[in-house]
Amino acid sequence: MEIDFRKMDGLVPVVVQDDANGELLMVGFANAEAYRNTLDSGYVTFFSRTRQKLWVKGETSGNRLRVTSAATDCDNDCLLFRVTVEGDGVVCHEGTRSCFTKKIEIPAVAVEAR
Repeated sequence: MEIDFRKMDGLVPVVVQDDANGELLMVGFANAEAYRNTLDSGYVTFFSRTRQKLWVKGETSGNRLRVTSAATDCDNDCLLFRVTVEGDGVVCHEGTRSCFTKKIEIPAVAVEAR
């Protein structure tokens, strides 16, 4: 499978989903090297945009993301990794299972428009 790393300066978004229940756990970015490392190791590797280097999620905490399946979108420029979380199950650096814990209030007008 050829992933298109050209559109975003060598990066593609990586969506990480719990394989057991479908929960969205986090989103990061990968370059070609991080993608290859993920495929070779079986554990999700990201490219840190702030530190400008590769990092394997959980390499220090033990909460590694073991890939159970992988897919790309129709444009081959976004990755989806379904994973099993190793360790104590915490994925977010803030100590929660998922990074998506901060609720956003949707105005009633927007909800009624649906």
